[in-house]
Amino acid sequence: MNKSHSWTDYQERLSRVTAYIHDHLAEELDLNKLAEVAHLSPFHWHRVYQALYGESIANTVRRLRLARGTGYLANTTLPVVQVARKCGYPNAQSFTRAFTPVYGMSPTRYRAEGKHVAFRQALAQGDAGPGAYAVDVCFVPEVQLAGIAHRGPYLQIGKAFEIAYTRMAAQGLARPDMRWVGVYFDDPYAVPEGQLRSRAGLSLSPDCATPQPPLEPFALGGCWCAVLRHQGPYATMRSAYQWLYGHWLVQSGYEAADRPVFEDYLNNPRDTPPDQLLSDIYLPLVDGGNAST
Repeated sequence: MNKSHSWTDYQERLSRVTAYIHDHLAEELDLNKLAEVAHLSPFHWHRVYQALYGESIANTVRRLRLARGTGYLANTTLPVVQVARKCGYPNAQSFTRAFTPVYGMSPTRYRAEGKHVAFRQALAQGDAGPGAYAVDVCFVPEVQLAGIAHRGPYLQIGKAFEIAYTRMAAQGLARPDMRWVGVYFDDPYAVPEGQLRSRAGLSLSPDCATPQPPLEPFALGGCWCAVLRHQGPYATMRSAYQWLYGHWLVQSGYEAADRPVFEDYLNNPRDTPPDQLLSDIYLPLVDGGNAST
């Protein structure tokens, strides 16, 4: 038996499960239905899932539902009960019971006091905001990646990352030290959510084989960038972008280059509490070495 092929086959089957979950978070997710999607025994498949991914299927569903919920709480005015239903919870009470232990506060309090609020207050007051939001300007070496395009809400790019990783593993390109990088081409305030374009990318080793479809090779970096390190749930990053563009860039003397922004995810949401997630936001600059005055 080819052990490598067998491992890849399980990865492929379980990636269908995670893709299905991403597409059906607002619905009831029955374990037998997920076993059918995976084409695996309903008696054993979830044990295989936990062994490969390091978390139970129940934890995956809860993590993704709550992450989507933070996006609605931070970036919309939808009532909590509607947020709950969009995330697969029957009512606000069940959503609150799941949300509070993970985020350390109720959904209502998170909407009012989450880190996204600090960025917006800093922008409104015209100041630099909390000292933790320092911006570094540096030359970023070029990195080669392979990825999968995503169209739709940026917070749902996780599905593309799952597909990209599975394809990388199937082609023998996956490595423990790969960088996970998201590229974002459109302004979510100017483009309808369903039309937003992005790409989930994983870094390649210098001596690897050429990635095969559906993976698309591409490069990032090789330019000066403003780098903002963000700590906290991914849903709060939209406010960080508002501060980066609306306060830092316009006062910095730098000019944004005609290249998309990208994000480098520094730890894994499967085993990292939401408030400890680290992401570097890269804003390419025309010439980072010479800011205008």
